[in-house]
Formats: sequence, structure tokens, C-alpha cells
Amino acid sequence: MRMYTAIAPPLLALALGAFPAHAGDTGFLPPEPLAQRALAAQPEVRAAVAAAQATHADSRALAAGSYEWEALLIPQRRSVAPGLRYREFEGQISRRIRLPGKAALDRAIGQHADIAANLRIDDATHQAARRLGHDWMGWLRARLLDADAQAQLELMRQARQALARRVQLGDAARRELDTMDAELAQLQAEALRTAAEAEAARKALAVTYPQLPLPATPPSLPDPAPLPGGVAYWRDLIIARSHEIAIAEQDALRQQQVAARARADRLPDPSIGLRVLDDRGGAERAVGVVLSVPLGGRYRRDVAAREAARADMAQADVDGMRLTITREAQATADLAEARHAQWQALQAAATAQEAATARTRRAWELGEAPLAEWLLAQRNARASRSQERQARVDALEAALLVRIDSHELWHDNEDEADGTPRE
Repeated sequence: MRMYTAIAPPLLALALGAFPAHAGDTGFLPPEPLAQRALAAQPEVRAAVAAAQATHADSRALAAGSYEWEALLIPQRRSVAPGLRYREFEGQISRRIRLPGKAALDRAIGQHADIAANLRIDDATHQAARRLGHDWMGWLRARLLDADAQAQLELMRQARQALARRVQLGDAARRELDTMDAELAQLQAEALRTAAEAEAARKALAVTYPQLPLPATPPSLPDPAPLPGGVAYWRDLIIARSHEIAIAEQDALRQQQVAARARADRLPDPSIGLRVLDDRGGAERAVGVVLSVPLGGRYRRDVAAREAARADMAQADVDGMRLTITREAQATADLAEARHAQWQALQAAATAQEAATARTRRAWELGEAPLAEWLLAQRNARASRSQERQARVDALEAALLVRIDSHELWHDNEDEADGTPRE
């Protein structure tokens, strides 16, 4: 493993300069402005923005009301006797009027719909942020495993060169070189596989997020750290800032207003208008006020009962969503803590295995152990270090998910749930 330790510092130094440093342990993530720009360009976010614009238009229309002026004109010819005809007409202009209180209910319905629409933009952005975090960490995982494979391949090449010189000097058997060549070929195949996977991950990231420039050298990964403040703090923060709960609450409030509007509609809105008559060629004229009031019946009562039941259903949905988010938040925070503990254990195992491998190699070089024993120890060390690398990325990704779900990363908390239409 000495070759890996010699190669790692230059790689880390290049990685550190690839991205600007961030506060805390987020230097391995894309810069906040670039990430938010990439998230805003995602199709689901743009669709949510368009849906919100439609909702805002619906809310304005609801506040204005659907009642409009209606004009009625009836021109006619009357024949009273042979040769005696009159031109007559009848005209009317009327409009239905919302009774007091109904306009306020309509505005409240639209306001809750607007807030929910804004929250759905935030939720779409949040889901896109989760996917970006997963894709970004997948790329870093692939590149890290590829760097390990390339380092191991270089280490084995140098060991093969040393063994070839010993065979030339008669200090080692030819069969050992054949064994070494077989091991080297397997490492070459593994290096080709990891390189292909790293390149595929990079291309997938570039295609999905073209607004996010990728560095030639990926950023280095820090040691995972435990969640500051503990699991309970982050669980409660995720619940408090949940878009899904807030959307369900706004939908429930809106449905309550819809139910109140349906109850108010049991008293129908009247229609008021002005009517003009011109009969017998202008000999008779009349101007009158027209008042029309629908007579409400069973239909309006049943509609009010239906909307009241839907309001109860929406409130139950809020309780169900809160329960779901609470369970998911607890699981997310617990997973971050568990992944950190798992990484610590695997790091200790990898360090111990590498130390044992170094001693076995020294024994082989001194002729105190066969080549097969060192190669086996080397395979075990590679497997152990690969597990540590995987656990490192998994722990960082789990902590990243906690920060995303709590809106501490790639979110603008100041603009959330404010009820103002977005331009």
C-alpha cells in the first residue's frame, strides 16, 4: 500500500483546488449558486412554476367572480290588423350579485391555493435537490473507487518490475512471475471497469445538469462527521420544514373555505337587472327593475354536505402526511448516524488490514512468506479499503440528505410558504 500513499497526496491536492472551499464539510459539493441554477432548470421544477402561474390566475379569477353582465335584446314585429304593423323591441341588462361574505370566502380559497402552489414549487425543487445529491455522490463514489483501482494497478506494476529483476538474478522462480502477471491482469480488468463506471457517472451528471460545470478532477471527500446537535434535533427540523406537511395543511384550509362557501351557497345569489320595453311603435314604453332569485333545494344542501366531508378528509390527510414525514425524518436522521458508525468501523478494519498486508509483503520480499500469501493479503486489503470508501461516501450522502431534507442546503427558507405569487 506504500504506492497508494505516495499517489494519494498529489491527487488530493489537485482535488482541493478544483472547487472553492465551503464552510464546514460541504467543500465536496457544487457551489450553492450553481446548484440552485441547475435545480431551477429541472423539468419538474419548471412544470411546478407553470402550474403555480395557472393557480395564481385561477385565484385572481375566483376573487373577481364568475358573474358577468348579461344583455338581452328582442326585436320583433307585431301585426294587429291587415295593414297595421308595429316595430317593437324588448331589452334587458342584468347581473348576478354575490351575497355579502361570499367574495371574502372566494378570496380565502384563492389565497390558500396560491400558498400551496408556491409550496409545490419548493417541493419540486426539494425533490430535484435530493436527486442532485444522489447523482453527485454517485459520481464521487465512482471516481474514488476508480482512483483506488488505478493506484492499486500502479502498485502491482511496480511490484511486478521488482519481481522480474529478481527472476533475472535467479533470486525468484519464474512461476512467481506468472502468478504476478495473472494478478496484474485481473487488476487491469478491474481498473478498466471502474474507469468506465466513473466516466458513465460523469456523463450522466453532465446530461442531467448541463448548467452545472464539472471539474476535471473531482473534489476530495472529508472524513464523515456525526450530526451536530444529535438525531432528535435534525428529525424535528425536517418535520418543521416539510413541504409535504405544509402543502397538506394549505389544501385542508382551502377545503375548509370551500365547505364554508358551499354552505353559504345554500342561500342563492340574486340577479338584478334593468328592463326596457318599446311596444306599438313607441306608443307604449316601460322601464322596470328585474330581480331573479333561484329557489335552493336539496341539491345545494347535498353539495354543502359533500364539501364538508371533503374538508374532514383533507384534515385526515394532514395527519397522515405528518405521520409519514415523522417516520421518514426519523429514519433519515438515524441512517446518517448509523452510516457514520459503520464508516468508523470499516476505516479501522481497513487500516489494520493494510498494516497486515505491508508486513506480509515485507516477509515475502525477505523470503519468509510465499508470494501467494502476499497476494491474498493484498486482495483482502483492496476489499477492505473498497468497503471503507463505499462507507465513506454512504455516510457523507446520508448526512447530505439530512441537510437537504432540513432545507439547510440548496433551499431558500426565507421565501417558503409566504403566500406571495412568484414571478
